[in-house]
Formats: sequence, C-alpha cells, structure tokens
Amino acid sequence: LPTDLGTTENIFRELSALVDIPVTNGVINDTTVKFFTPCQTDFGIKEIVLIGDTNEPFSPVKIVCNVSQEIAMTIRQKESEWQGVGVAVQQVRQYPTGNITSEVIGFLGPITAEDEDYYVDRGFVSRTDKIGFAGVERELNDILMGKNGSRLIEVDNAGKEIRDVQPPVEAVPGLNVTLTIDSKLQSAARNILIGELKFWNTYLNRILSLNGVIIAMNPKTGEVLAMVSYPNYENNRLERIIPAYYYNQLATDPLKPMLNYAISAEQPPGSVYKIAASIGALNEGVVTPEQQLECPGTISVIQKYTPNDPGTIRLFYGSNRAGHGICDFIKGFRLSDNVYFYKIGGGFNEEVPGNGLGAYRLAEYARALGYGRYTGIELPGEVDGLVPDPTWKRIYRAENWATGDTYSTAIGQGYVLATPLQTITSFAILANDGKFMQPTIIKDITDDQGNIIKPFEPELVWDITKDPLINVLDGNNKPTGEKIVVEPWVVAKVKEGMRQVVVDGTITKEVLFVGENIPSAGKTGTAEYCDNVAQAKNICQQESWPTHSWYVGYAPYDDPEVIVLAFVYNGGEGASVAGPMVIKTLNAYFDLKNIGTNSDMLTSTIP
Repeated sequence: LPTDLGTTENIFRELSALVDIPVTNGVINDTTVKFFTPCQTDFGIKEIVLIGDTNEPFSPVKIVCNVSQEIAMTIRQKESEWQGVGVAVQQVRQYPTGNITSEVIGFLGPITAEDEDYYVDRGFVSRTDKIGFAGVERELNDILMGKNGSRLIEVDNAGKEIRDVQPPVEAVPGLNVTLTIDSKLQSAARNILIGELKFWNTYLNRILSLNGVIIAMNPKTGEVLAMVSYPNYENNRLERIIPAYYYNQLATDPLKPMLNYAISAEQPPGSVYKIAASIGALNEGVVTPEQQLECPGTISVIQKYTPNDPGTIRLFYGSNRAGHGICDFIKGFRLSDNVYFYKIGGGFNEEVPGNGLGAYRLAEYARALGYGRYTGIELPGEVDGLVPDPTWKRIYRAENWATGDTYSTAIGQGYVLATPLQTITSFAILANDGKFMQPTIIKDITDDQGNIIKPFEPELVWDITKDPLINVLDGNNKPTGEKIVVEPWVVAKVKEGMRQVVVDGTITKEVLFVGENIPSAGKTGTAEYCDNVAQAKNICQQESWPTHSWYVGYAPYDDPEVIVLAFVYNGGEGASVAGPMVIKTLNAYFDLKNIGTNSDMLTSTIP
C-alpha cells in the first residue's frame, strides 16, 4: 500500500464502494484477532488489513472473496491507481454430483495447523492452497493435488514486474482419478433409500428411521458401484470456503451427516452374520447338511463361568416363538432359525455334543470372511468392527465367557460389530465361490494428458477354498500350527441356503427374480441393539429391544455380477424395510444395464 495515508484512505473508500464493505467497522482485540477468518468477518477494510498485516506481514490480505467477474475486471483496471490492491484467481473445486456422492468424494478445506509443516515442506502455501478434508479428496489428496510452480520476481515501487530473479519452476498437474462409482446407480440407490425411509415414517405415523446405507458391488472384481450413506451433506456449499455456520450445523447434527456409515459405523449385524457359523459348522463337521435338529421357540442352557460354577438357567429365544419344528441346514438357514444356530454355534446336550463350533473356531471363520479387519478401501475413517472371543472378553471386559456368549455371537448379537462394507464383502466372498476380491472405488488413474498411469486390475486378497486360513485348534483352543481351507461344497451349500431364503424363506418372493427373470439370492438380518441413542430414549426394554434392519442380495444367483446391501438404523425387520431397498436397487442396476447407461464413472482431478 502507499506510504501516504491520504492516498491509502482514498483507495479504501473507493474499494469500499465497489465491494460493499465498510472502510472501518468492529473492535480489534486479542480474541477477535485470534479467531479472525478472512472473508468470514464483519470487520471493515482497515481492520482486515491491520489484522492480516499483524498475523502474516509478508502475505497478501484477503478483503473479499468470490467477487463477480465485473468487480474483478474493475479492480484489474484500477491496479495502476490502487497501489497494492489486486485480484488473485483461485481454483475452485466443482462437484457436479453434489450430495449424491459427497460421502464418497468429500470436499476440500484450508491447510490445518497440524498439517501445515507437511504441506509447506512440499511447496504448498498454507493460506491459499487447499487439501482434502473427507472422502476421496482426503485419501488421495497427494496425487490429486500435484505440485505448485513458483516465480521469484523483482518489482518496482508500484508493484509492476521488472524481471525474474531466478528461473521459474513449472507447476506439476495433479493426476485424474476415475472412480468405480456409477453416478446413475448411485443416484437411483440414494433415491430408493430416501424414498423408503419417507414411506415407513409416513406409514407408521412416527419416525422409524432417518439414516441408512446402500452399497452395490461387483463381487467378481471388488468394484464398488454405489455407496450411499444418508444423511450426508452438500459438498458444493464447501467448494470455495467452509462457512462456519454450515460446518457447525453438520458437526452438531445428532445424525452425523459427515460420517460415512458404510465404513465408519460399527453395528451388530444380526442374522446376516450367520454365514460365519454356517461355513464353520459345516466345514468342521459339527453338523451335516442333512442332519436334523429340533428347532423349538425357546431353549434353556445352564450358564457357567468357572469350572466349579453350579450355573444359572438362561432362556434363549428363537426367531419364531412357536418354533420351526425339525430343521436341516437349508431349513434352518432359509428361515433364519435362531435356535438352530445356537445349537451349531455353541452346542446343545447330546443333540450337538460339546461346544458345537465354539467361540474360537467361530471367530476363525468370521475373520476368513473379512470381519474384524479393515477392508482397505480407499476412503478415510474406516473402522474394523469386532469379532469377539473368550480371550477378548477377559482382556476388555474382565469377565469369563459363557455358552450364552457363543449363542449370541453365532446369530450376530452380543459383542459382534461390523460395518456395512465388511458385511457386503463377506457375502461377496461366498457369491464369488470363496474368492475375496479387494473392495475398491478406484477404476484407474491417468495423467493430465489422459495417459493411464495405473489401470484397474482386480486384486485377489485370498480364496477361502484354496488358501489355508483357518487355524486348527487343540482341546484347549490353542492353534496346533495346522491350517485348513473351507471346502468348496460348503460354500456351495451356503449359497444354496441364500437362494432358498428368497424361494421359501424370510424375504418376500418379490425378490425371487429381479430384472427380467434373473434369479437372486440373499439373507435377511434383524439386529437388536442398545446404543447410547436408544438408552437416552429409554427404548431398550428386555425381550423387546429396538432393531436394525439388514438385507444382502445378489444376482444372478448362478453367475453373480452385482451384490447389494441395505442397512437401516432402527429400521426393524430386515425383510420388511431393508429388503425392498435391495430389491429396487438390483432392479435399477439391471434396468440401467439394459439401456446401456450403467457406465458413468466419476472422475476427480485437481490441475
């Protein structure tokens, strides 16, 4: 700015009239200086300049942001008269799909204090450059950003350029990332989720649920085709600056719209977790597929926590209080009979001798299906869930394990926690005949000229039918050093059970076929829960706990190309609430395929 105060005052007055900011306004003190944010202040021009010069004396001070092209051109024309005043053009990220994909793509924000050293060392400018704050923007920030160029120039006292002091350094463009997300399927799934929630809330004349998840995946490649977490946020409202009022609104919302429930929320999976006990009990010979067990409405066991404990009797209830009579494996699975799974999971008298599959072996098979581990998807904030066993309970709860704990774990209750992404991945393994394909949202990476830097290649994590993953345990549940595979016939039998779920099981027969007579298969889940939200509402009543709604389905049954999961927080019965969401999303997938539009992959880049 000019050294002459009168000239500076004239510049401030003319600039004030142009951008509609008072010349002077507000009181400067330690607090206002500390919390000063450019472009989000009521201060006048004088105060803004003073604070900016105090905080960063060698950096330009932002007076106003997001000005119109007309104002920018006026300032450019006045630069010779307004010494020290100019226009800086800043790149702005635009999100064409907005809140349809914000939980996946995320948004950009200013470089934070804790990240400043890292990015400054790499040539970024802390006050002007932006970094990823969520989603792909955060996880792939370093390859999307590229590198700044630089020039060191000599100027005269009017700010006009004279010469380069040293050779300029060229900027390096960021890379382009094409996502596996199909924007049309993503939009359809989001509309289905929101529409079904509205339907149930209206139909019941009360708020059943306000949040849920739908994920669609190709089980043969691991490509995530849709990942909807609702509610989410509008990332276009964060493209230029992060408005404090909007960010605070999101941060304090009890529904946590900035949380991607697909990967960051651990929930009891309920009956969808029964696939772990299924493959374990069949593979270990605890039962045969044809073996018949009694499936009454309730059973009782004596809970013993120590060898000398006389025990106490505890009742365990079936999914149908009237019982299902005599069950072989397929009947027990298609009807999701809890008593059947109690028995194969934890044993029952002479009918299933000993401890059945047992807690430790059950945990082995759950982990082989991907539970209790990070999937490694290219998104921040993923949690790993929980596969409990007696050792875990002794360490973290200071309690011994009882038969009832194994019963609860076998049906996906008790201490078991899983994310929706873990759950759909476990089903994708079975749908793909035992092959665990790495879940991914990256289709390919290209440079600024469109050359492919990293093409998509499906990654096989393991094959449960070929890779020995299951520890063989001795009588004390200690690993013997031997490991075994899951036999292919076991996977085939569980898949048959999933087909029978839609033929004559727990889900409506509307899902028997999807698309144009395409056979499907799946599994329902209704999971009791009692988290801090339910406790605050005082709705955790014994034998009448609130429930989450789950359903996983895939098609075609004999050669699967898409698998879909729906999870609805506090949604109730899986068949009633989550089930129709999956059916409609499967139909949307095949409808889009038939009209040749399910190939709209999303691309992210920063030049």
